[in-house]
Amino acid sequence: MAEGENEVRWDGLCSRDSTTRETALENIRQIILRKTECLRLVKETPYRPSDGLSNAISLDVLNKLLAHLLMLSKRCPFEDVREKSEFILKSVQELGIRIPRPLGHGPSRFIPEKEILQVGSEDAQMHTLFADSFAALGRLDNITLVMVFHPQYLESFLKTQHYLLQMDGPLPLHYRHYIGIMAAARHQCSYLVNLHVNDFLHVGGDPKWLNGLENAPQKLQNLGELNKVLAHRPWLITKEHIEGLLKAEEHSWSLAELVHAVVLLTHYHSLASFTFGCGISPEIHCDGGHTFRPPSVSNYCFCDITNGNHSVDEMQVNSAGNVSVSDSFFEVEALMEKMRQLQECRDEEEASQEEMASRFEIEKRESMFVFSSDDEEATPARDVSRHFEDTSYGYKDFSRHGMHVPTFRVQDYCWEDHGYSLVNRLYPDVGQLIDEKFHIAYNLTYNTMAMHKDVDTSMLRRAIWNYIHCMFGIRYDDYDYGEINQLLDRSFKVYIKTVVCTPEKVTKRMYDSFWRQFKHSEKVHVNLLLIEARMQAELLYALRAITRYMT
Repeated sequence: MAEGENEVRWDGLCSRDSTTRETALENIRQIILRKTECLRLVKETPYRPSDGLSNAISLDVLNKLLAHLLMLSKRCPFEDVREKSEFILKSVQELGIRIPRPLGHGPSRFIPEKEILQVGSEDAQMHTLFADSFAALGRLDNITLVMVFHPQYLESFLKTQHYLLQMDGPLPLHYRHYIGIMAAARHQCSYLVNLHVNDFLHVGGDPKWLNGLENAPQKLQNLGELNKVLAHRPWLITKEHIEGLLKAEEHSWSLAELVHAVVLLTHYHSLASFTFGCGISPEIHCDGGHTFRPPSVSNYCFCDITNGNHSVDEMQVNSAGNVSVSDSFFEVEALMEKMRQLQECRDEEEASQEEMASRFEIEKRESMFVFSSDDEEATPARDVSRHFEDTSYGYKDFSRHGMHVPTFRVQDYCWEDHGYSLVNRLYPDVGQLIDEKFHIAYNLTYNTMAMHKDVDTSMLRRAIWNYIHCMFGIRYDDYDYGEINQLLDRSFKVYIKTVVCTPEKVTKRMYDSFWRQFKHSEKVHVNLLLIEARMQAELLYALRAITRYMT
């Protein structure tokens, strides 16, 4: 963190006590105005070449502070902080210093800002949730503002994440954030990388580690292989991977540390999927979230366009191929009719075990050939790829090039009977928190589908969850995989597979092209199912390998 930034203490703004916040805001105001005044005087002083570097550093520090204030003026759940932050920014502007403005239109590039709950308009219950999140992280991030469509899930998610990152546990705090960076970087998720770089430095992490994984301790470097396989091909994880980490002499991990690390890796791989799947915008105070350029006549500049931050009106253009409203209406009707027919078939007859196994293998094989027309290899940017090794290693379907992966039968090793107890034994309470989060995501329903009410959506939710696990080779003996093809059309399968396996390739076109008549809240709900099913699939493979090592 640059010298000078350390002078400002933002922590007081997280307090629920208004007097503490007022004192902190006044200290921040004085520091920022002092720095502003110094820069203003420099501008009026004849230029000397020797002053150039120090002046540039001073301006950079001030700009970072102003960007943080901008974020607070828009995203802090406490009204007094929002108002005072805006007042300080205006005071700086009056002294002749350019202040930042937000780029883009809200927390998501895919969801119109007017459909997302605005900070300051929340009810009392939601305000408490926002205040808890802000107190824990010092920010109300865009992920939270999109997840807020589903408050019950959000509360469970924030509680779990807070425990993983900040409560007592086997790993030191800076290790936790660094593992988050490693995991997010596997999917080139600069949004999460940037957030956790800041958090890593805030808890005292060594800045040298951020120059590349090779600069981190050997113990963390050794985790790179597990991170890689877990993110892209978790079915390849064996007890040998586990043994290599637990028996590395002075760089060894303990079992408890390793379980903590595995949970963090799976959490951030999945969160990268949500970030791309919902088109999460950069945070206001991070790179790409603000600009110091003045607004142009049309209210956005060229840099907005290249960043995908078009005007709201422009974003209403249907990128899904000009499908009429009536066509998408009939899609909903057709899906509901299929659900009715499948329920009737279930009631009349049940397929044999042999037939169910055959249908699973067919679906697993067919899932290999689901890919988007945009599917091409992307080269990760250096600022992200330095946090991991082997940049060419990515998702590969099981049976490509004749490689066969045995089916993982949930009846032999499942979360409820095996994974849950192993996590809880080695990292107390976390198994309970994760289990609650899985259950909320899986069972969450408002009994609606697009414009229809009083609908039982359990069949559809189960099809989505089991399709994701099927892509990872995980089979439920009691599920008829023939239902998946009936309920999930090709555009939806493309979206699911991209979000879960190669999230960095998700586009707005993919998001728009599935379930065209459904609400944005329902599409966010789909993403919650995707990330939790993915996290559980990764955990099953990793925890099974740990169990095999232990027995």
